[in-house]
Order: sequence, then C-alpha cells, then structure tokens
Amino acid sequence: MKVKKLRVFDFDDTLVKTNSFIYITNGEITKKISPGEYAIYEEKPGDIFDYSDFEDVKNPKQIKEMTMVFKRIANKRNGKGLFILTARAAYKPVRKYLKDIGINMENIFVKALGSNDPNEKANWIKNKIENENYNDIYFADDSEKNIITVKNMLLKQKNIKYKLQKINYD
Repeated sequence: MKVKKLRVFDFDDTLVKTNSFIYITNGEITKKISPGEYAIYEEKPGDIFDYSDFEDVKNPKQIKEMTMVFKRIANKRNGKGLFILTARAAYKPVRKYLKDIGINMENIFVKALGSNDPNEKANWIKNKIENENYNDIYFADDSEKNIITVKNMLLKQKNIKYKLQKINYD
C-alpha cells in the first residue's frame, strides 16, 4: 500500500502563543481564559462566548521548535498534506500570520472548526483517512483531551501509522 502522509498542527499554544483570550459570560459574571484553558473548559448552561480576540493574531510569539518542524515539513513536501486544525472560528488570521513569518501558504490549508470539542478534531482527521486515503498521520496539539480523543479514534483504524505529539508550552 502506498504511503500517504497527513501532517496536522494545532495553532494556538502549539505553533504560536498570543494575547488572544476567550471571554465567557454567565449571568453577570465575565471571565477571560487563554486558548489552553479553553481547550479543557467544560461548557456550562448559560455560557455565552466572545471570540472577538481571535479575529486577529494578537502579539504573536512563535513557539520556535514547533514552527521549525512545521516549516521543515512545508518545505520538504511543498505543503501537500499539511494542515492547521484550529478551534478558532476564522482561518484568515492564521493564514496571514504564517505568510507574515515567511511560510509559503500555497498548498497549506487551515481548517477553523469554531469549536473546542476534541471530537471535532478527531472526526476531521477520521474523514481525511476515510475519504482521502491518508495512512501515515502526525498530529501535534497542546490539548491532552485532543491528543487522547484523536488517539482513541486512530486505534480503531486499520493499517494506519501515527505519531501524536503533546506540546507543552510554558
């Protein structure tokens, strides 16, 4: 069987640290949480989310080690099979940031899910496996929940080679 590689990176707290926050209002109380906190946040009845900070990449600070890995894959494969899979609702700020740091975005796709549900990421990857025949998967994310959910999905697949990388950013 021919190897077809899928390389998937989360964005916030995996490739870049930003000053973007999610604001959650429940009743009269509003609190702000980071993307890392959002990744593990359990939604409560009555929560209203404000994602307006994510309409831009605010004060980005590269996570250099992961950005180097991303660039190396992008250059080696001309971006084919390389994706950013983000909980953000907007993909354009992510594309602009990557272009601004010198990454050729011609064949690199950004999928903005607009959700912190780990099943959304797992289902997106599963769809790529089942419909586009990817069989060699690399997935990098800062969220333990996302890593576990994707791993559990991959364990159910046949003839799939995979590597999952939990990114720890301080």
